[in-house]
Amino acid sequence: MRVLIADDDAVSRLILRRILTAAGHEAVPFADGVRAWEAFRLEQFPVVISDWVMPGVDGLELIRMIRAEARPQYTYVILLTALGGKGSYLEGMNAGADDFITKPFDEEQLLARLRVAERILGLQSEVKRLEGLLPTCSYCKKIRDAAGAWVPIERYIAARTDASFSHGICPECRETKVRPELERAKRMRGQAGEPTP
Repeated sequence: MRVLIADDDAVSRLILRRILTAAGHEAVPFADGVRAWEAFRLEQFPVVISDWVMPGVDGLELIRMIRAEARPQYTYVILLTALGGKGSYLEGMNAGADDFITKPFDEEQLLARLRVAERILGLQSEVKRLEGLLPTCSYCKKIRDAAGAWVPIERYIAARTDASFSHGICPECRETKVRPELERAKRMRGQAGEPTP
C-alpha cells in the first residue's frame, strides 16, 4: 500500500519509513504539509500519515484539504501528534482524521492501525464494486433503474452519459441468428407456394 508521510521531524520520518517498508508498504515521505499536499494532488495515496504540528501547512489543514478534494477513492488519514487529551483527539477527528496516534508512537500499534486502514479501504472498495452492479433481466437485457422501472439498456445509459447509440448486427449474431432466421423464412415461403427472392 502506498503511504504518504508528512512530518517535519527527520528522525520520525526515517522511523516511519523503516517500519512501513519492513511491513511491505511503499512509504513516500515529505518534510512539510505543503510538499505533501503537492504530491497528494498529483498521485493516489490510499493512506496518509501526518504529523499535526508542521511549518506552513499543518496536519489539520492538510487533512481538511484532502477531505475537500473529494476523490472517488477514499484516503485513510492517521494523525500523529505529541498533543494528548480528549480535546486534541476530537479536534483531529473533526478535521477529518480517521485515526489518531500520540508520539512517541509504538511500532506494533502503528502496524495494527495500518491493518485497520487496509480493512476499511478494502470494504469501501467492495461497496463501490457492488454499487456498480446493474440489475439486468437475463431474457430481454433491460436494466432496473433507481425507481424500479425496467428500461432498455440504451435508454438507461443515454440518460446517465453523453453516449448515443447506432444499431447494427455483429458478425457472430449475423451468422448464428439472422442468417438462420432468413433461411427459415425462405423455406416457409417456399412451402407456402410464395415466390422466394
